[in-house]
Amino acid sequence: MLGWFRRLLPREDRFFELFERHSRTVVGGAEALEQLLQGRDIDRWCQTIVDLEDEADGITAEVLLAVRRSFITPFDRGDIKDLIQSMDDAIDTMHKAVKTVKLFEMREFDPLMREMGSVIVEAARLVAEAIPLLGKVGANAARLNAIAEEVMRVEGRADDLHEQGLK
Repeated sequence: MLGWFRRLLPREDRFFELFERHSRTVVGGAEALEQLLQGRDIDRWCQTIVDLEDEADGITAEVLLAVRRSFITPFDRGDIKDLIQSMDDAIDTMHKAVKTVKLFEMREFDPLMREMGSVIVEAARLVAEAIPLLGKVGANAARLNAIAEEVMRVEGRADDLHEQGLK
């Protein structure tokens, strides 16, 4: 009789497990993009990114459904949506890069693009490192702050590379 009520109760571990799964797809996509930008086995790496983006979309849908179905969430619903959608935007952007590579039949990539691929991997790995720490924000505050600062440094490096590439 209480089975339906039990399903409404929070399953905080479910959200965090889904966040971790999604972060792994982002890291996998970033690593595939880095390999793609080396200019070898382009079709394979493009397909890997497409597959990971599909997987990430499924995880995103699971998170959004869980938010709607949960009576109590581990943290603010809006923050949960923002987190999963930001991670999904990252892999969606990688997928857009694949579409561009295919559209223009690109086979060679500028050294700055290859370096950007490495920066993207670094950022994705930092986010993936931070995700498991979110379950206990208070206990992990110092490490989360350090990771956030490192992500900002990496983002600055990406901005610099982007500017150099536009010159």
